[in-house]
Amino acid sequence: MTATLTRAKAAPFKPAFKHSAEGGQGRHAVLFLLPALIGFAAFYIYPSVRGLWLSVTDWNLLSEPEFVGLDNYAELATDPLFWKALLLTAYNTVLNLVGQITLALLLAALMHRLTKSVVLRATLLLPWLVPNVATALLWLWLLDANLGFVNQLMNAMGLPTHGFFNAPAEAMPSVAAVTTWASVGYVALLLYAGMLQIPASVYEAAAMDGAGEVRTFFRITLPLLRPVLALVLVVSVIGCFQIFDTIAVATRGGPVNATKVIYYYIYQEAFTHFRMGYAAAMALSLVAILGVLTFVQMRLMRASDSDLG
Repeated sequence: MTATLTRAKAAPFKPAFKHSAEGGQGRHAVLFLLPALIGFAAFYIYPSVRGLWLSVTDWNLLSEPEFVGLDNYAELATDPLFWKALLLTAYNTVLNLVGQITLALLLAALMHRLTKSVVLRATLLLPWLVPNVATALLWLWLLDANLGFVNQLMNAMGLPTHGFFNAPAEAMPSVAAVTTWASVGYVALLLYAGMLQIPASVYEAAAMDGAGEVRTFFRITLPLLRPVLALVLVVSVIGCFQIFDTIAVATRGGPVNATKVIYYYIYQEAFTHFRMGYAAAMALSLVAILGVLTFVQMRLMRASDSDLG
């Protein structure tokens, strides 16, 4: 009898309704996720499936879509404007990445090593918070060849007038400069957040070994920022390929197609020439290109690995 009571006391307690409780939590989780799932299905899955269908049709927005198979993709392969738009988009991406990453690393390093002012961080974020259309209008006025403040200042210094958005050779660098100005503060804050994750003991050990600021940055900070840099590169590349509003406001793809990037070309084919099927084919091709670029960047940067581990 005593042995039986001892075994009974030693036996662990098992709730009788454990399975039902877990099932209830699962149902509650589904209920909480349901609004997001509905939104994802309505605004992502359905448009993707619809776009896939439209890409194999000829549709002018007025009549019923007519199935044409892979004709749109065949035309895409031989369309010189499509390939030129891709090259211009790649050119804009390179200009933005060089400017954004370089300036953002400099700003983040200065904030990390010299000051941690909240006011400074908030100020850096302000250009990113301004809508892109307002940013484009602001710089369109500032860079105007006749009345723009920048050209007036250059004339006062004895320099010639520049048509930043009107000259084919200067239009795309000017657009890239505007988007870099708008985004560099946000990128700098992302990199600054990554620098805060690096233990202070690593910098103390480097200082004891006699490493200066420049050597510490290139030998310690930059390698340990690799996962954050991978994220920044992926987000920046996708954002650069999606540039539209700055082009639509400042240049409208001109002059002489010098700034007709892929997003603006898709917009023109869909809503100016009413070739929705061809535009859908270009959009899906762009999705495939961005998917490959993202995969390559993540693998090359080893984004899932951290040297801090």
